[in-house]
Amino acid sequence: MKIAVVGATGMVGRNFLKVLSERNFPIDELYLFASKRSAGQELEFNGKNFRVEELDEHSFDRGIDIALFSAGGGISLKYAPIAAASGCVVVDNSSAWRMKEGVPLVVPEVNPEDVKWHKGIIANPNCSTIQAVVALWPPHRAYGIKRIVYSTYQAVAGAGMGGVRDLEEGLKGGAPKKFPHPIAGNCLPQIDVFLEDGYTKEEEKMINETRKIMHAPELRVTATCVRVPVFFGHSESINAEFEKPFELDELRALLQNSPGIVVRDDPSAGVYPMAIDAAGTNDVYVGRVRRDNSVENGVNLWVVSDSVRKGAAYNAVQIAELLLRR
Repeated sequence: MKIAVVGATGMVGRNFLKVLSERNFPIDELYLFASKRSAGQELEFNGKNFRVEELDEHSFDRGIDIALFSAGGGISLKYAPIAAASGCVVVDNSSAWRMKEGVPLVVPEVNPEDVKWHKGIIANPNCSTIQAVVALWPPHRAYGIKRIVYSTYQAVAGAGMGGVRDLEEGLKGGAPKKFPHPIAGNCLPQIDVFLEDGYTKEEEKMINETRKIMHAPELRVTATCVRVPVFFGHSESINAEFEKPFELDELRALLQNSPGIVVRDDPSAGVYPMAIDAAGTNDVYVGRVRRDNSVENGVNLWVVSDSVRKGAAYNAVQIAELLLRR
């Protein structure tokens, strides 16, 4: 199997390599691509050093089977079709292809069958969307979700290395470069740009991607996305209203027995998911499971996951594993 990583020197690109190694993904030949600025660097993989090449129009002229992209939307729009035309299957981590008709948007715990209809490009969803739908899919199948309210508390790692640097330097009194305002000791109710309707692009992504992944185009969803001074691990308060009645114990058991989910829900003992525990792991953690008594058949969930791992690199490698099995 010939595998390529595009954007190999970035935060997600480096985590692609970590996860591929941890999962013992079968690789006969590995190619690492990045910008001209990063070309020439060497990255270690499974005890060997690999030289990073500059990405160009001929990079895929060598029979590459799967390419994991995390180099930004512009790069993906230009080079993913070139790679696909060469017979390579692209798993793209940018937002460029997620809502394109004919491009599957896949979370393996939710809609693995969607990889079957790819045409050379498969989109990896937004980090905040991935953990949300992993937690919501089991109860949706059991009770039917009619409405979702997302409130997110997103780590700076979701903004890449620049976001991490802003928090590191901000804790020392430095001015922000990545974010529009200081993040140290602060919460920013803006992730990505604002749209005409007052929502941010990040909020729009969560709304539209949830509908596409869950094959529920009419699902009522709203979101408020906030950047918080945490390095790794997105936290989300999720309020869901079901079509059918449910029992809390049954719902907890359903979550606990679903793939990719770890339930930590013993508030009396101070047990609930926290970003500091999720950092560096691949699971989605769910806790604070309780009824929303303001509506019929409502529930509140607290959902935490590492945005760089499950929210990006791990989910992409899981998609590659689906392709491998097919």
